[in-house]
Amino acid sequence: MTDHIANLEQAEAWDGVRGDHWARYADHYDALIQRVTPHLMDAAAIGASDRVLDVGCGCGSTTRIAARAARTGSVLGVDLSAVMLEEAERRTRAEGLDNVRFEQTDVQVHPFAAAFDLAISRFGVMFFEGPEAAFSNVASALRRGGRFTFLCWQERDRNDWAMIPVSAALTAVPPPDPAPAGAPGPFSLGNPDRIRQLLTQAGFDDVDVSEVAESICLGENATDAVDFWQGTGTARLLLDDVDAETERRAIDAVRGALRPHEGPEGIWLGSAAWLVSATRA
Repeated sequence: MTDHIANLEQAEAWDGVRGDHWARYADHYDALIQRVTPHLMDAAAIGASDRVLDVGCGCGSTTRIAARAARTGSVLGVDLSAVMLEEAERRTRAEGLDNVRFEQTDVQVHPFAAAFDLAISRFGVMFFEGPEAAFSNVASALRRGGRFTFLCWQERDRNDWAMIPVSAALTAVPPPDPAPAGAPGPFSLGNPDRIRQLLTQAGFDDVDVSEVAESICLGENATDAVDFWQGTGTARLLLDDVDAETERRAIDAVRGALRPHEGPEGIWLGSAAWLVSATRA
């Protein structure tokens, strides 16, 4: 890491097995939300000379899109995961982009030197241990009037892509202990009022939260989707503490639940996200 880490539990996960899974399935993750990503990039409206910060950039898909838009500007992608950043670097070099750099760092505490014109994040802001500190730090990294645009998931029960596999697995495994309110996780920013409060307290104005409802592709077929799903953080939370036979029954249940959704173009399930835009006061 390049600095002190405040987000210790998430750092361990994303710089470990969770990051390994995302790097291995980078193309799968990008395909999964292929209909959602354009909403972020259209709202960001990146200018040719913009200085852009990509928060939780992962394997760098949105970082590279931003770099192609900011052709005379620059883009910094930051993430907790070394293995994902290695994959981001590899893909960026392969595309010949020279206005991009990546840093392994914790957005909650990193002292950003640049005054960015714009910060973006595609589903990377839900995993802060201290979202108040993280959003305040993003604000401090922006010039006055700089913009912050991101995507985050709405509540789990509004996302079929999450509910269908989990509900099926829970027919074979016991439910995990409920997470504390506000704990980091994919659906931690599902409440739009909480988003507005966090951003306002962090020093943002003109906070806009709008709905994005697109189908997302969980896989080419049920087998492909299960191969992917069983390595996700959600699946491991359910399966890591059960015996092999129970895990097998859970995975079979997930596969059976997904088969009715197979189509000629893969398994497409409903999703609900928030598209958030704000301006540094």
